[in-house]
Amino acid sequence: MLSELRIENFAIIDRLTLSLRQGLIAFTGETGAGKSIILDAIAAVIGGKVEPAMIRAGADRALVEATFTLPGEVRAAVHEILMREDLLDDPDTILLSREIRREGRSVARVNGRAVSAGLMRELGSFLVDIHGQSEHLSLLNVREHIHLLDRFAGLQELLEDYRSEYQRLQGIRRELEKLRQIEAEAERRTDLLTYQLQEIESARLRVGEDEELRKERDRLANAENLASLAQQSLTLLDEGTPDTPALSDLAGQLVQLLHGMVRMDASQSDLLEQAQTLAELASDLSRSLQTYLDGIEFNPRRLAQVEERLDVIHKIQRKYNGSIESALAFAEKARAELETIAHATERIAELEEEETRALQELSARARTLSERRKEAAARLEKAVERELSDLSMNGARFAVDFRTDPDPEGISLPDGSRVAFDALGFDRVEFLIAPNLGEGLKPLVKIASGGETSRLMLALKNVLAQADYVPTLIFDEIDQGIGGRVGAVVGEKLWQLGRRHEVLCVTHLPQLAAYGDLHFSVRKSVHEGRTTTQVQALEEEERLTELALMLGGVNPANLTAARETRLSAQQRMQELAVKI
Repeated sequence: MLSELRIENFAIIDRLTLSLRQGLIAFTGETGAGKSIILDAIAAVIGGKVEPAMIRAGADRALVEATFTLPGEVRAAVHEILMREDLLDDPDTILLSREIRREGRSVARVNGRAVSAGLMRELGSFLVDIHGQSEHLSLLNVREHIHLLDRFAGLQELLEDYRSEYQRLQGIRRELEKLRQIEAEAERRTDLLTYQLQEIESARLRVGEDEELRKERDRLANAENLASLAQQSLTLLDEGTPDTPALSDLAGQLVQLLHGMVRMDASQSDLLEQAQTLAELASDLSRSLQTYLDGIEFNPRRLAQVEERLDVIHKIQRKYNGSIESALAFAEKARAELETIAHATERIAELEEEETRALQELSARARTLSERRKEAAARLEKAVERELSDLSMNGARFAVDFRTDPDPEGISLPDGSRVAFDALGFDRVEFLIAPNLGEGLKPLVKIASGGETSRLMLALKNVLAQADYVPTLIFDEIDQGIGGRVGAVVGEKLWQLGRRHEVLCVTHLPQLAAYGDLHFSVRKSVHEGRTTTQVQALEEEERLTELALMLGGVNPANLTAARETRLSAQQRMQELAVKI
């Protein structure tokens, strides 16, 4: 719920910080003082439309910041959005801010990071309902009606059982669809996979074979050059040239010379050992070269075989993802798919039987859900109409409309028809209202705005208090067209709603304001030629003065009436608290 609101340079508000809490919070003051401006600021910070005209004259920008604490009912939904957008900081609170700039741009931020206004509206829909501005009213979202009805009816456990069977059926249908696609193209697919598998298997691939063959091809293709180079090397080692003695002879002479030197100077024996090692290395090198030379093969036929084998491997590699490993993996998958195709018809028959049984079970659960919903809808209709009667809307009617959509593949009903279904069952639910006697029932989304709408919403909110998870509710214009007696009833209803929600209400009726858990007085003041809104949290005696002003002015008679109004409200709240 909204725990702190900070506003800067917004309309006639210079700077304002409000600390709020759960309960009924009343805002009172003369017309034009800025009460509705506060609500406009809240609307802006949850993604409402903004424009430069909202900026206080003489300022370059306006800023609204709102800190919300997250009660358990909405925490999971808000966390899901924040984690999706990588915006989650404090698990218990969320900070929304909206900056409106003179040049026409606005910046929305969540937990200090810039976001789109759309994301802010998505989050705001879980946090605030503004009654009187339908774009922020969750009850005007038809898709939400079935959820409200289910929570009112206490169908969570039954709905979970249905959803479990629904997910099982969806899994069966997904597998069936896949197998039917396989079956539909089985012959073509089988021919293709068989050809590909045979092509890979006939190549008899071995991992690493291509590298070995490339090395062998290089040796065969360069056999003549390799033999020539090896022979020249042997000649230098063992035979030498007319002008140059053999390297092995030179190494032998070096050993003899160093023998003579060591006999005269034993300290140089290491040099003799190195010379002997050199002579031995020359001898080993000569033998290795001779062995290599003897092994060089001048074999054009083998070269052709190697080239042909490499060509086969390269073709396979090009067709099957570039390597022997990937070709072998493709072959394994092809075998598995051929096995699946071979058993597809048998498996389809099994799944079709499973689908029939699952659909029958789902149909039974969906019908039970629908029956329970209709029982709850009858209770809901009566409860809402009682609330409307209390609010001086005696002729108003409320109804829950149920309909279904035909679907030949859907759930079967007792009359033999089949209807579409989803994760919530087959019911399509919408709340209908007839605000005045003699009018036909109309969808809730089409009712007129203003105080009448707010009272309708108050009636619904009171009945659905336990089912409605939006923590902060704002009522504007709710006292339009009603008198003091009904105002007291509205105040009582709002106070009851405040036991489960944070309820902000702008009112001109002292009988309503008397029920506030918090009471803010909103006043205009002029300083140095500038009009500014001032908001003051009232203590008990200050509240009595404010109520007297609302009754017509501060005088002994109105103060006495204010005291009686407040006392009456307090006594009624005590009576209600015992029942709660």
